[in-house]
Amino acid sequence: MVKTLERSAARLAAVQALYQMDVSAKGIDETLAEFETFWTGEIEGETYHAAETAFFRDILMGVLADQRPIDRQIDRTLVETWPLARVDSVLRAILRAGAYELRQRKDVPAKVVIKEYADVAGAFFEREEVGMINAVLDALAHQLRAREFARASDAEISAPDISRTDLPKAG
Repeated sequence: MVKTLERSAARLAAVQALYQMDVSAKGIDETLAEFETFWTGEIEGETYHAAETAFFRDILMGVLADQRPIDRQIDRTLVETWPLARVDSVLRAILRAGAYELRQRKDVPAKVVIKEYADVAGAFFEREEVGMINAVLDALAHQLRAREFARASDAEISAPDISRTDLPKAG
């Protein structure tokens, strides 16, 4: 349970770090040092659990290493009239991190990746944006992890509970 909470917090921290790098043009070394030293796990007064540092680093460095192919894949999944460059920078960071996990972290089930990043989106946005994250990551998951869905029952991935309580708040 603790590892799950730490991984959820690592996803949240990675999204925040990707956002910061996108808007401030800070480099990876500076961002890693800053987040590992100062990340408070707080959004709008809500405090979240401590992050698993190795998982945080893996997501952040993995997104940066594969950003072009990740972006191309997300672009193909988004509506043609709405390219990734036009998506809000926080949503873009969420999509990139989720796409990275779907592409490279086969140890994490696709449904878990989708739900986790929909929950992260719920910490920043309302239902419409969370639904977009869910839909895009679901489409990517079906492309990248078709075998997982072939083995699963015919039931659709249910819409996530987008309450902010799904993220690991510190107790």
